[in-house]
Amino acid sequence: MRRRLQEQPLHLRELSLAGHVALTGDILNLHDTYMIPPDRPYAFDSRVDARLNYRTQSLLVVPLQDPTGNILGVLELINAQDRAQTVPFDSQYESLVRSLASQAAVAIRNARLEDLSFKDALTDVYNRRYFTIRMEEEFKRHTRFHEPLSLTILDVDHFKDVNDRFGHRAGDEALRDIARLLLKHSRSFSVVTRYGGDEFAIILVNTAKPGAVTYGERIRSVVEQHPFRHGATTVSLGVACLPEHGSSAEDLIVAADRALYEAKRLGRNRVSAP
Repeated sequence: MRRRLQEQPLHLRELSLAGHVALTGDILNLHDTYMIPPDRPYAFDSRVDARLNYRTQSLLVVPLQDPTGNILGVLELINAQDRAQTVPFDSQYESLVRSLASQAAVAIRNARLEDLSFKDALTDVYNRRYFTIRMEEEFKRHTRFHEPLSLTILDVDHFKDVNDRFGHRAGDEALRDIARLLLKHSRSFSVVTRYGGDEFAIILVNTAKPGAVTYGERIRSVVEQHPFRHGATTVSLGVACLPEHGSSAEDLIVAADRALYEAKRLGRNRVSAP
């Protein structure tokens, strides 16, 4: 039930219990959600119970509030149990739960800040700093477990012409589109990063050379067929793999970069994997 409830958006303008707590920072400790007086500035949405064939009775709703006063969400405890019987939440636990919720809010805030420090502001994929960290981590994994590791470096063909002819806004939009395509057509455990400028680097975990080449060709084709607002755009890709192309993370990066140069030398809009 938890996963399905998390999929429901929190509408702050509605008279919901969670919305009221998120807006005010108050704690709600209700003995019976179906017995809330009509004059209260909040209400219980019984549609969730009806959809899940559930019965919410006692409820403790606490704000996830960090030390600066920002409310990042709410924590809901549903139906306190005394053996087989549903009982109200004891009021003496309210301060304890609020304290725990505050600690959770700090952890969430810190996680968000850390995530932002690793994200590229324009494309919202990981940045080069994150690429460097993950590259070393995945190389260590490769060394320990002897799993194949591949790297693809992608460069937008004639990107300077896009900026010169259509402006930097068009160029930025093209990079965002390519980032979205990479995320959509990459496996969930592949690491998509903006390597710099109009280059992207994709770490292909546990992927041998044939799979990496197939991936590169798929991305090349997807980008070529995508209806960019400014017009047709293609990319060149260089693919390198371990253990074929060296014995370190740096060897892999150098090999992929050389392969990319070769793809561009041969006419662009192609994958090179020596």
